Amino acid sequence: MPDNEWPDPRLPFPEPTPSRGRTSLAAAVVVLVLLAAGGLAWRLMSNRAGAPVAEASAPPPASPQQSTRPCPDPRLRVAAAPEIAPVIQQAAAGLNQAGQRCSEVAVQAVEPGAVLTAKPQPDVWVPSSSAWLAVARAQGRNWATAGPPLAWSPLVIAGPEAIGRLFAPGDKTSWAALARDAADDRVPAVRMPDPLLTTTGLLSVYAVHQAIARVTPDAGIATLQALTLRSRLENANADTTDVLAQLTRATDDTAASYEVGVFPATEQQLTAYQKAGNRVRLVGAPPADGVVDADYPYAVRKGAPAELSKRLRAAITSAALTGAGFRAAATDGALTLPADPEALLGPARQWSGYRSVAFQVLLMIDGSGSMNEKITDRSGRSVTKATLLRESGATAAQLFGEDTSLGMWYFGTSGANGPAHVEEVSFGPLNSSAEGKKRRQQLAAKIGSYRPVAKAGTPLYQTVLDGVQEMRGRVKPDTATVVVVLTDGSDGGTRFAMSNPDFMKRLQAGADPARPVPVIAVGFGPGANLPALQSMAKVTGGRAIAATNPADLASGIAQAFVAAHARS
Repeated sequence: MPDNEWPDPRLPFPEPTPSRGRTSLAAAVVVLVLLAAGGLAWRLMSNRAGAPVAEASAPPPASPQQSTRPCPDPRLRVAAAPEIAPVIQQAAAGLNQAGQRCSEVAVQAVEPGAVLTAKPQPDVWVPSSSAWLAVARAQGRNWATAGPPLAWSPLVIAGPEAIGRLFAPGDKTSWAALARDAADDRVPAVRMPDPLLTTTGLLSVYAVHQAIARVTPDAGIATLQALTLRSRLENANADTTDVLAQLTRATDDTAASYEVGVFPATEQQLTAYQKAGNRVRLVGAPPADGVVDADYPYAVRKGAPAELSKRLRAAITSAALTGAGFRAAATDGALTLPADPEALLGPARQWSGYRSVAFQVLLMIDGSGSMNEKITDRSGRSVTKATLLRESGATAAQLFGEDTSLGMWYFGTSGANGPAHVEEVSFGPLNSSAEGKKRRQQLAAKIGSYRPVAKAGTPLYQTVLDGVQEMRGRVKPDTATVVVVLTDGSDGGTRFAMSNPDFMKRLQAGADPARPVPVIAVGFGPGANLPALQSMAKVTGGRAIAATNPADLASGIAQAFVAAHARS
């Protein structure tokens, strides 16, 4: 590689060398930096679908004598988000004097997450969101900004025109609708960029969580619904520039539409694609339930050549930016991003660390007579525990995904020789048939018709032991296997009664670390033996929940599902 050429734009800035005779890079260097909080690797990306960004200027032809002279290191190194890098490259080229062969400014297209890991750091950084500057500050790197950002561009939900009616009816989009459509398979595919590397990914994840939280009061359920979209992604590390490049090469509108599907992009990227007159036309709009802006701050590192960096900023004109499809002002009504970068990075890490697992659930419901007793829920209603359970169960049933296998038992004996529990829904895939109905429908019908048995005892401990043993035999790789037990009281009143120490001894004796079966124990009302439920949950790696509201059960199951999907 000639000495005056910029290296592969996928790489961080090279270390400057003291001599002019620099050796070529023999191989691409990939820097993997583990995040202290998340333990996740950040990869580097380049502007593969955008304009090339090697030298910042196109030097005039050099004489044979001139071409033998190596160029000195650039005085100013600039890292810019890929979509704005060509505009900055053009401005940098205008700083060259007539006949000047070597540029003082080198511009490189780098995704913001990659700049955080680069060594040395660039002199000037133009990320696609000011949020990255806050992330850098939290890591001990400070960048000085003067004045407002260079430009703005709201995120849009985009996709081929052929499937626009599916995700953008009436040319309107929303994050919540996209999540619902993905969960119900009403869109062919959804792609999302890496939220720990790209602004489009980072802000999309934040906006999805915010949009769903506004219409879902329970935080646990809201998180699960947001992760439902994550679980349905065709590609969770899709580079938007790659997606657009794929569409530019497409020759079949319909095939390309269903292969690519729906994806977030900046308005600028969508506008630039449409102006190019590509065969496959796109539609897209900022989501009505969460407009979020990418902004482009001009940030300078301490010690950078001050005069040259000022000249470069002055050379980046509003006309050039708006001509490239950027906005000159922030979008009205756009979400205000949190000042604490962790509020953005937390959900992003959760998405990046998500792993797809199937669920196997055994739902065990207390059918003893005490479930007919009345309690007051959090809203002040006077309801029976059975009513609360029916409402809770119906809500929880909707949370189980299509990749869930499920069975349901009732426990509670009304006679001296009665069994500890009876099977109400046979175990099997939720989307398969049982007794002539889809198992999900059968589950909902059984819970809806639930009626406790008067004067029935509560064989709680025996039922838990049997349920854990049953599900332990079903444990398999990449599958979360859990037992959910719903009860209002304590073990007793049956021939299966045992002391808590005896129960815990038997539960621990049957534990198998290679085949874990967590117990999610839900106690209804003030009479539930929460200490016992907490003990059985703790020893199995599950959790105990006190339920005085229909949302409590669903929230607890949602949190358990989120934990099961987290990478260990």
